[in-house]
Order: sequence, then structure tokens, then C-alpha cells
Amino acid sequence: MFSVDQFIADLRATLGERSRQPMKEIVKRAVSDPAAMIRTLGEPDKPGVKVLHASPELTVITLAWPAMQVTWPHNHNMSAIIGMYGGREDNVFWKRGGKDARFPIEPAGGEALGTGDVTLLGPDIVHSVTNPLGRISAAIHVYDGPFLTVERSMWDAETLHEQPYDAAVVARGLNRAPAETAAR
Repeated sequence: MFSVDQFIADLRATLGERSRQPMKEIVKRAVSDPAAMIRTLGEPDKPGVKVLHASPELTVITLAWPAMQVTWPHNHNMSAIIGMYGGREDNVFWKRGGKDARFPIEPAGGEALGTGDVTLLGPDIVHSVTNPLGRISAAIHVYDGPFLTVERSMWDAETLHEQPYDAAVVARGLNRAPAETAAR
């Protein structure tokens, strides 16, 4: 049985650790039983973000990615643990200082996550995410800081130039119809 209160308490107990590995293990345990998470959190039937916990030292959200959704490259400026409890997401990791001076970042690897998979992103990671499926994908995100209020960046999809993170642009993307998102 997945309990949000117990999940948050377990995560909070790891905040004093230097490594975020214990936090990752807690998320891994949770997403190892996706049916229990869905029973507690509800079936993700529409795109969106739900805040489960927000404090200066810990933020926990669920994110339902629309079908065929692609995000702009962005950072978090804090460690992030992402656990999939439904569907899939494909991550592209970016590095600063690309070989081509026109583009300030360039791809530097990636990772595909399916239901039950977990990844730990360091505080300096820049990534973009794709839900390649024709249905909603669901993930739980854990950040070791005030994710909802920290200054962050995003990089324009075409020019790859850095700009301040704009939650309104991201929210509009989450609410696009699949055909519109795929065309973008």
C-alpha cells in the first residue's frame, strides 16, 4: 500500500544524507508497485501537475505527461529523482558549450524510463523529456529543495539559447492536444 504521508516522511528522513541514493531507493520502492500508487493517487486521466508536498527542503509532485509531449531543455538547480509509475519518458541530457558556437548546448546522452524505472539527476543537469506514447505517462518527481520557487532556466527548442524558465509556456505545452504537440 502506497501512503503519501509515509512516503514524504521517509524522504524527509534522508535529507541529512550527503548522497541522494537513499532518496532514490525510497522512490524505487514506491514505483515498484505502480498499481498501489494509482490506487492512492488516482488514475492519471488528464495532463497536469499535482503538488504532494512543498517545503524549503523538499518538493514532491506527480506529473502526468500528455501523449507525444516534448519539453524544452530545462534545468532544476537542485537534485531530482524521477520515478515512473505509468508509461514512459525519454530524456535527452544536454551539456553547455557545444561544438557549434551557434548553439550554446548540445546533446550529451540520454536515458529512457519505463514504468518502475527511477533516475537521479544532479543539480547541474539540463534535460529535455519526451513522452513517445500515444497516451498519458505518469511520474513522481522528488526535488531536494523549493522546486516551485527556485529560479531556473529553459533553452529555446529551436535556437537552444538560455532564457528564464517560464511556467506559463510549460503549462500551455502540457495542455496541448496530442496532434498539436506532435506538430510542434
